[in-house]
Parts: sequence; structure tokens; C-alpha cells
Amino acid sequence: MARLSLKVRAQQLKQQLTKALSGGKKAKYPTRVYNRCRICGRKGGYLRKFEMCRICFREKAREGKIMGLKKSSW
Repeated sequence: MARLSLKVRAQQLKQQLTKALSGGKKAKYPTRVYNRCRICGRKGGYLRKFEMCRICFREKAREGKIMGLKKSSW
């Protein structure tokens, strides 16, 4: 539940920032906006390209759910 509320709060802050920037205003606290994993809500180890944390990325890659990604072995 706590992770869900953090994800919702992070989305609200992003929306406020984009709204302020589109209106030509400077954001009040732009450093408060940070990326969170879409799946688990984790903020550390975030991969921007995939919009998820390293742990969820690894799980999804192992399951084969990320298109164009293949587990390497040598």
C-alpha cells in the first residue's frame, strides 16, 4: 500500500511539473520529481529506457516478456 501511494504521489508531482512548465512558469520544487518503477514503485536502480527498476527488468527479461531482449550465455 505504501509503495502504491508513493507511485501515485510521484505521478502527481510529474503532472504538476509538466503543467507548470507548459504554462511558462518555473516549477516550485523541481528536484522533488523523480522516477519510480511502474511495477513495484522502487526509486533506486531505475532504467529510463524501460521505465522499471533493475530487479523487475531482470525478472521480465528472464521470463522473455521484454521484446527484443535475449538472455546472453557463453
